[in-house]
Amino acid sequence: MAKVNNRTHKHFQLDAAKLKRAQKALCARTETETIELALDLVMAEHRRNRLAREANHRFLRSGIEIKDVYGKLE
Repeated sequence: MAKVNNRTHKHFQLDAAKLKRAQKALCARTETETIELALDLVMAEHRRNRLAREANHRFLRSGIEIKDVYGKLE
């Protein structure tokens, strides 16, 4: 889990059953830890998606020619 330096009190109305399922899935001890882990996962997924998108754009801009050797794309 990321080191927490700036904590602030927030008040949310959350689905209790959903929070408990997430807590169990993430093996978190507290509801706060559950939310922090979930946010960490969302940020990591966003970073992976951004890196994959950037790599895809670089690949397409490289001008590489893709040949359909099996004839499946036509």
